[in-house]
Amino acid sequence: PMLSLNLEIPDPVAPETAEPVKSVQEPIEAAPVVEEEKEPVRLDKSQLTEAEKAAIEEFIGKVDVTNPDHVLMFGADAQKQLGEFADSALEAVRGQDTGEVGKMLEDLVVELKDFEKDAEEPTGFFKIFSSAKKRIERMKASYNKVSVNVDAIQTSLEGHQVQLLKDVAMFDRMYDKNAAYFRQLTLYIIAGQEKLDRVRKGELAELHAKAAASGDAMDAQAANDLAAQCDRFEKKLNDLMLTRHVALQTAPQIRLLQNNDSLLVERIQSTIANTLPLWKNQMVLALGLHNSQQALKAQQAVTDMTNE
Repeated sequence: PMLSLNLEIPDPVAPETAEPVKSVQEPIEAAPVVEEEKEPVRLDKSQLTEAEKAAIEEFIGKVDVTNPDHVLMFGADAQKQLGEFADSALEAVRGQDTGEVGKMLEDLVVELKDFEKDAEEPTGFFKIFSSAKKRIERMKASYNKVSVNVDAIQTSLEGHQVQLLKDVAMFDRMYDKNAAYFRQLTLYIIAGQEKLDRVRKGELAELHAKAAASGDAMDAQAANDLAAQCDRFEKKLNDLMLTRHVALQTAPQIRLLQNNDSLLVERIQSTIANTLPLWKNQMVLALGLHNSQQALKAQQAVTDMTNE
């Protein structure tokens, strides 16, 4: 039967920080290498709530390290959920096409620059034959040609902006799910480590003492069997630690993708709210200035006739 540790999962536990490496200022003589047994990584229990501590204590009573099914299925539901979550996250990222947004922004820059080239005043010999009227007509024709493409790009960008905003919200939900799986794995590991300590200090120590006192080979074998079962359970806890580390690494990756999408949304918003209106306003000013110049010329002609 699968043992499940069901709890309402709050925010994830802060990752444990390693002790800083002390620098050595002076050379020292090489010491003989002594292989020491590494202490297993212990998770911090200080941030657990009272409800979580009570649930863990109740769960410890149900775990049997001598039962192969319990050892095999310990934490398996959390590992399975994390695997399914990775599949859904991969599918969501595969469906994105943020490169198309970048291409649209590049196309927009090209269109605006092409407009500047088309509307430029001829230089050199051709400038003699270019009148103000022809220049303004050329600018209007260039604007009509470019504005069609610009409007199409703007419409597409607005559609991508809506989708990107949905993706940003989706990444928020993904982050919360990953944090919940991280928390759940943390609780499984803490419960497993506590159970393992109790078995080794309690039942296993008693069996070793009994075998030493009696000298009976069967007592020694019983102690060895329980020690081997504890070792298998410890390997299962190490496997859960690896899965927990995967969840820990996934969190900043999700935030990175979310920040990239947010940055694209900001670029699109700036383009729609600033770049395109500014470009169109310059067109209004250019055309208005031309009309004012024509009106001034007409007024000057009337003034000259009056003077004559």
